[in-house]
This record gives sequence, C-alpha cells and structure tokens, in this order.
Amino acid sequence: MASLPPIDLPSGATGSGAFDEPAEAESASALFDYLLRLGDDALILGQRLGEWCGHAPSVEVDLSLANMALDLIGQATHFLGRAGEVEGIGRDGDALAFRRDVLDFRNCWLVEQPNGDFAQTMARQLLFSTWQKLLLDRLTGSSDELIAGVAQKAVKEVTYHQELAAEWVVRLGDGTEESRRRMQDGLDWMWRFVPELFVMDEVSSEMSQRGIGADAGSFREDYHGIVRAVIEEATLELPKDQRPILGGRRGHHSEHLGHLLCSMQFLPRTYPDAVW
Repeated sequence: MASLPPIDLPSGATGSGAFDEPAEAESASALFDYLLRLGDDALILGQRLGEWCGHAPSVEVDLSLANMALDLIGQATHFLGRAGEVEGIGRDGDALAFRRDVLDFRNCWLVEQPNGDFAQTMARQLLFSTWQKLLLDRLTGSSDELIAGVAQKAVKEVTYHQELAAEWVVRLGDGTEESRRRMQDGLDWMWRFVPELFVMDEVSSEMSQRGIGADAGSFREDYHGIVRAVIEEATLELPKDQRPILGGRRGHHSEHLGHLLCSMQFLPRTYPDAVW
C-alpha cells in the first residue's frame, strides 16, 4: 500500500502504545489482533468499494465511491502498519495486507459481502459506516496514541460515508417501485451480519478495559436508533432479525473473501521481490 502522510499525534507521543515491556507480550498479542480488526475492516471494504470504479451509476457516484475507498485504504495503512510494529517480526502494513492467507484476516463478515447491485452496496455501507463512526468517536480517546490520532481524522471521513449511504438509502427506498424493492432486498440480505459488530470477545473486552478500544455494546442502542430512523425515512421496513453470522474476528470467513483476496493480492504475490 502506498505510504501516507503521518497522523498528527499528541505532543511527545511516538505511537508506541501501551505494550512495550517484554512482560506484557500477551497483552501485545491482544493489541496486535485488535489492530488487525480495525485495519482489515477498512482494507476489505475499501477493496470492495474500489470494485465500483468505472461501473457506478454516474460519474459523480463513481468518484464518491473511489474517494471513500481511498479513505478506508488510508485508515488500513496506518492500523496495519502499527500492527506490524506491535508484532515485531519484521512485517509491515504491506506484508500484512498482501501476504496473509484468508484464515489470518480478522475483518467482520459485513465488509466482505459482494457489492451486488448499487442498492445492496449502499445497504452495506449504511450498516457498517454507522457502526464505524460510533466506534471511531470513542477511539479518539484511546490510550494508544496512534489509534487515537487515526480515529480523530477518520471519524470525519466516515461521517461523510455514513451520510452519503443514508441519502441513497432514502432516495432509493422512497423512489420507484423497482428501486424500493432492490433497497429492501439489500437491507434484508445485509442485516444478518450486524450482530457480529457488537460481539465483545476476550480481545475486544481487554482492549476496552485498558482504555485502548471501545465497548461496542455501549453504543448498540444509538446504532439501532440511527439506522432505524434512516429506514423509516426511506419508507422501508426494518429487516426481521435472523440467525446471526459470526466468526470473522476468529478468521472464519465466507467464500467471498477468498475470491476478493485472489484479486487484491495477485500482483505482490506473483512478483514478491518487485519494488516501485
């Protein structure tokens, strides 16, 4: 991934975080896993949005989706780069993005789902960006300086992502009979992946307790209130609860992620020694 300008950190901060002592290797492992989750969510959704380049409904939308993809790839660059530092075995952000196999990715199921039609893409974007914005709002106060610095910038980007998705959900839901059907189908399909966003396992719980991460359960009601308001404005029906799909944080993924990685990782795996 291309290098990006450094994130502005608080005075005196180095981005080294809270786990530099050898005695805290186990906690460092948890931080590494948490950073992978943040980075992989952004990386995989950025790749998905990038697939729309040249195929969106209009030039304006094409540019919007491309810019959103770049925002997410930028976030992933910082989070995965920090993860490589914490891991301490010489892997940088590029190696973590392009040299890991599918079982080593820690993204949620929602972001790896296929684009489908434009309505399905907007449904996915609304459901994820609403959650990501609420999470980043809280991560701006993280005790890990780099996470806090990235969150402070990224929350502004993701606010735009969420607003754009919400506008399109309303526009399509309250549009023609065809657009309404497609928008409802998109929400119904993506809804089963929402519960995973709020699962608090050992890693996320430890990060929250140490002030590095955030307790997703603390904003679950806010999330559902925001999403419900958008769906009601779109004159659509709130999807019925389904059996949740879980496991992405443990490396259990759908077949769609493997296909995505085949495309995303092809060049660096084919020419592993190539440099720009």
